[in-house]
Amino acid sequence: MGLLEQVTSPADLRDLTDSQLEALASEIRDELVRTCAPRGGHLGPNLGVVELTLAIHRTFDSPRDRIVWDTGHQAYVHKMVTGRATQFDSLRTEGGLSGYPNRRESEHDIVENSHASTSLSYADGLAKAYALRGEDRYVVAVIGDGALTGGMAWEALNNIAMGKDRKLVMVVNDNGRSYQPTVGGLASHLATLRTNPRYEEMLDLVKKRLNQVKGVGPAVYDALHAMKKGMKDALAPQGMFEDLGLKYVGPIDGHDRQAVEQALVQAKRFRGPVIVHVITHKGFGYNPAERNETDQFHQVGAFDVETGESRPAGRIWTDFFSEEMVALGRVRQDLVGITAAMLYPVGLDRFAAAYPDRVFDVGIAEQHAVTSAAGLALGGLHPVVAIYATFLNRAFDQVLMDVALHRCGVTFVLDRAGVTGTDGPSHNGMWDLSVLQVVPGLRIAVPRDGARVRELLREAVDVSDAPTVVRLPKGSPAEDIPAIDRVGGCDVLVRRGTKEVLVVGIGSMAAVGVEVAERLEAQGIGVTVVDPRWVKPIDPALVGLARDHRLVVSIEDNGRVGGVGSALLQLLTEEGVTTPFSLHGIPQEFLQHAERQAILNRIGLNAQTIARGVVERLAAEGHEPLPITERAARD
Repeated sequence: MGLLEQVTSPADLRDLTDSQLEALASEIRDELVRTCAPRGGHLGPNLGVVELTLAIHRTFDSPRDRIVWDTGHQAYVHKMVTGRATQFDSLRTEGGLSGYPNRRESEHDIVENSHASTSLSYADGLAKAYALRGEDRYVVAVIGDGALTGGMAWEALNNIAMGKDRKLVMVVNDNGRSYQPTVGGLASHLATLRTNPRYEEMLDLVKKRLNQVKGVGPAVYDALHAMKKGMKDALAPQGMFEDLGLKYVGPIDGHDRQAVEQALVQAKRFRGPVIVHVITHKGFGYNPAERNETDQFHQVGAFDVETGESRPAGRIWTDFFSEEMVALGRVRQDLVGITAAMLYPVGLDRFAAAYPDRVFDVGIAEQHAVTSAAGLALGGLHPVVAIYATFLNRAFDQVLMDVALHRCGVTFVLDRAGVTGTDGPSHNGMWDLSVLQVVPGLRIAVPRDGARVRELLREAVDVSDAPTVVRLPKGSPAEDIPAIDRVGGCDVLVRRGTKEVLVVGIGSMAAVGVEVAERLEAQGIGVTVVDPRWVKPIDPALVGLARDHRLVVSIEDNGRVGGVGSALLQLLTEEGVTTPFSLHGIPQEFLQHAERQAILNRIGLNAQTIARGVVERLAAEGHEPLPITERAARD
């Protein structure tokens, strides 16, 4: 039995010797690589926090002392040492461990927290609560340097500094990266703290002088070295934090567990808010991750353990956007890209390589990204803001009041829209079609396949007097589905038999709509399938189509409340269309992690379930399927 299997709680770590802890760290890294290889996950960040996590749990008493991870994707090691090591094989699988802290899994997890820059606000509130309740408890917030580029973190720091007697320790896990290298003035400042030559020069001088003192000199130096960057007051420009009134300890080598522990003990003694600045390396201890220049295996798909090579995968929705952006950039000199610390995941890397002066990575600062885009538009450019759909929620006010109010020509490309699956409830992009419906003048395009990504992106960036949105799901699109006709702006994909059922397939759900049509036709039911392409505003052509059919069925990969189906039903009601309506979408609940298709099957967003529901509804209303002979004659 390995050491890891014997760790059932953080208390077990305190009984281990230094050599056992070193062996445990090696076991943890092996387990991280082994578990992530077949299914992917946030490998790089967790390889980088092994010693840091051990030090935190040896110094603080979880769950009495509360540990908040920002972002939660760096909490795999935390899961292992809080009693979940034997379940780690189930990571990111249906019914298994979540890829983020999860309150349902463990008393050691307090928030799910996979949207960045929030930990300090959680910690501020917790520390205030414990102070008011008279509870002697520490709060520890572990925040990556990338998350410190988010304005919310600085709002929290401004408030935390006021609570001089609140026992709050903020560990800045500084690896110079969020997904890619961290950008901005803060990143430059932390780099200065990491690389200040005065520290190295002074350390060498101290070492030389102390080693000349017989007997005690080397021992004293070793003690100082264990504290490492605790000499910072005279050596490093840490004033940024201290100007806020916060104590500062560091920088500390985050892979030197003993040094981290001593720094954390020192921080506890302050009995007030203190920053502990820890330097780690993403991917540490696994050579393929350390050598990966793109993101050091921040989030990987399946890969080969020996080589680190990714397993073959098909082209994803993002690839079609990425290629079309480059093509558009050649003919549109006014086109610029904006990303919030996710250049590669959202597909702007190719555009950045082709036009490096026309891409702006603003860090984890979605609100700033959107209003900066408004400024770019007001300055005569056409910005394309590429962002995960779930993260646009954070910048809704900026979309509404800074972009739409001023009729700015800004295009938002929402990646990972709809059900995303294994990353859990915070990453399903199931809110955008509902949230954005209320924005006056904004237009939304939802491509059904790769060809439509190119087509609709071109149409979107041609709009100069209003914001536009192009919505992309996660994974690979189906084969291109050609239109057989166009009614208004809607593509007709299927027209078979009499006008009984009108299926409105939104984006990737158009492929599901085509499969529904095949099943209905087999039952002798006439069906028309349309893809609206642009879903806000609703195409008036759908009113006439709905009026001509016996049942309207809408299918979308978005919440049922306030989405495209709801907007269409409202329009039909306003136009006096009484055709029965069946709305299919995501229930308004936080979906637990599983593979995308498994979730779609569970919530009924698949052709079999939808077709069965249509047949049952028509049967209840007196519809009689065509006899087989009549069906054959018709065909």
